[in-house]
Amino acid sequence: MVTKLKHYNPRAAELVNDWQVLDASGQVLGRLATQVATFLMGKHKPSYVPHMLTGDFVVVINAKEIRVTGLKAEQKIYKRHSQYPGNLKEIPYSRMQERQPERIIELAVKGMLPKNKLGRQMLKRLKVYAGAEHPHEAQITGSERREEREEAAAVKAAEAAAAAPKVAAKKAPAKKAAAPKAEAAVTEAVATEVVETAPEKAAPKKAAAKKAPAKKAAAKKPAAKKPAAKKATAAKKPAAKKATAAKKPAAKKKPAAKKPAAKAASDSGEK
Repeated sequence: MVTKLKHYNPRAAELVNDWQVLDASGQVLGRLATQVATFLMGKHKPSYVPHMLTGDFVVVINAKEIRVTGLKAEQKIYKRHSQYPGNLKEIPYSRMQERQPERIIELAVKGMLPKNKLGRQMLKRLKVYAGAEHPHEAQITGSERREEREEAAAVKAAEAAAAAPKVAAKKAPAKKAAAPKAEAAVTEAVATEVVETAPEKAAPKKAAAKKAPAKKAAAKKPAAKKPAAKKATAAKKPAAKKATAAKKPAAKKKPAAKKPAAKAASDSGEK
């Protein structure tokens, strides 16, 4: 089974950059340069990552007292070229140490740093001075006292955390005493709202109650009228039929009654 480990990636706010002071008097150039490069890259810290500026600022004093081993003081030559033909310049180590001793340490450290943008930023944090004096006393003192400040802040935080439960315990009774008053005020407010809104709510209910029977009656009336109309029509139709039936025999009977009278009259005249 393969397990994947999560890589450490600190935030920029978590990184702390201190100030280191190194005295170059009597030290070998190569050994001092490796120590300075280690401080600049931050490899002496557990928070080191190669893609961030995790290193410190480095101040090197007494650069003119640096030394080299073997025949380097006589054979070592610093070369530079301006990219124009015939402009190669060579400066021996002895002349460089007399004129620009800071340049010796800067070039040695530059060759040990990454050759990219991050390496150039690291090199800017290197401060080299030929003598023992430098203008960075305030920064160095602040970095030395940083641990003391952090310890004092941790102690204050612990004291505040210990005092927090006591303050909460003192404030709790006051909150409990204020709670019944608040509850009573809330209940009174709710009661007044209920009293004020009760008549308004009751009126619509009564109106709805009154409207409901009217609707029911309106719904019942057509049902009651329809059977009555049917009965009325049913009752009227037989009456009409009876009237016609009664009239027709009467009309037939009248001529029958007259005819015998006429005949009787005629009979009496003839006689």
